[in-house]
Amino acid sequence: MFDALSDKFSGIFDGLRKRGALSEADVGEALREVRLAMLEADVALPVVKDFVARVKERAVGAEVLEAVSPGQQVAKIVHDALVEALGGEGAVPLNLSAPAPIPLLMVGLQGSGKTTTSGKLALRLRTRERRRVLLASLDTQRPAAQLQLAQLAERAGVPSLPIVAGQTPVEIARRAMEAGRREGFDIVILDTAGRLSIDAALMEEVRQIRAATSPVETLLVVDAMTGQDAVATARAFNDAVGVTGVILTRMDGDARGGAALSMRHVTGAPIKFSGSGEKIDALEEFHPERVAGRILGLGDIVGLVERAAETIDHDEAEKLATKMLKGTFTLEDYAAQLRQISKMGSISSILGMMPGMGQMKKQLEGANIDQSVFKRQQAIISSMTMKERRQPDIIKASRKKRIAAGSGVNVSEVNKLLKQFDDISDMMKRVGKLGQKGLMRQGLAGLMPKGMSQPRGQQKRPW
Repeated sequence: MFDALSDKFSGIFDGLRKRGALSEADVGEALREVRLAMLEADVALPVVKDFVARVKERAVGAEVLEAVSPGQQVAKIVHDALVEALGGEGAVPLNLSAPAPIPLLMVGLQGSGKTTTSGKLALRLRTRERRRVLLASLDTQRPAAQLQLAQLAERAGVPSLPIVAGQTPVEIARRAMEAGRREGFDIVILDTAGRLSIDAALMEEVRQIRAATSPVETLLVVDAMTGQDAVATARAFNDAVGVTGVILTRMDGDARGGAALSMRHVTGAPIKFSGSGEKIDALEEFHPERVAGRILGLGDIVGLVERAAETIDHDEAEKLATKMLKGTFTLEDYAAQLRQISKMGSISSILGMMPGMGQMKKQLEGANIDQSVFKRQQAIISSMTMKERRQPDIIKASRKKRIAAGSGVNVSEVNKLLKQFDDISDMMKRVGKLGQKGLMRQGLAGLMPKGMSQPRGQQKRPW
């Protein structure tokens, strides 16, 4: 999401680092570039003005102009200002300390991902907070909206309020709260209707629902891809009903990131979650300091580790690692490894969380790499017999044709997978032979196939 802004900031700070000592004019010029970069990223003008003023106040002080590494010092000041603009240190949790059933009111425009986000939030509260959640659709405007929420509730493993034809949104809201009290639910998520644009009827409906249910949290769901429109939506809802938290959707899209940087300033409410993709578990806590790190190309190692911890089966991962080192790694094990990796998300999103990998991420996107490659490889392996998975050497021409036909790919795809598997197997065998001491002594060169390691004296020096 923040790729364009991240690239601009990287260029600005690289220029500052090359200059060594900085004058006040240097800082002023850099801040003009920061201002332009933020405006191009669709950050609201008042936010940009406030941001640049705060950075300038800190950056023209003696501690920067006389610092040993002034460029790095300015980068640190910009990082801290970004964290403040995004909401301060640490994620802001939902308020779940009220008496049950706790009403959570979901508001926003049609198409913002409000209903999908309601399902994602229900799953998160059920699995992480161990709460009994009831989902209720108050959307009587959009055809099949209530049915959509019922299907999402089933995927999230929570009940949804039965549909009663002819009821008004306020009547449905009251019935949901009564059901919550009667049936012992901890939380009731009220998914309100949206409109294609803000109008008086929409705001009046939300006000009536809010008066009838007294929600503990009023969560505004906005599409981060809509830029300044998202900011206008946030301002309108906040003025009309008051917002206690924001959930940004489509954070994995190609938007310029301005909405995220503007939300806190416009509403005064923290961004509590961010969503990416349609998967029911694709909802994450919003950590301002981590997002600031991504914008400045510092990555988000903590987030990456957390994602790995949530998605990877550690016992299975240990078994796979042992097999790889012993040289008993099969195509069946390779398929299991692909499943583990694909659970973590796209290659692009993983690289975006790793420090200094912005350039590689850009190269991968420029190369137009098909993100569905893992699924295709899993399909190819699924079309093999058990014997073929365990003894890939027996897969000759006729078997390759059958496997390709069964998985809907060309024979060349099957050959590519087998070659990739052979390369991994060979490398793992070399790791096993070298051992820990040998690996430390020879480094990566010891793992490379013969003829690929550079002769001594021709290796690139790090300076």
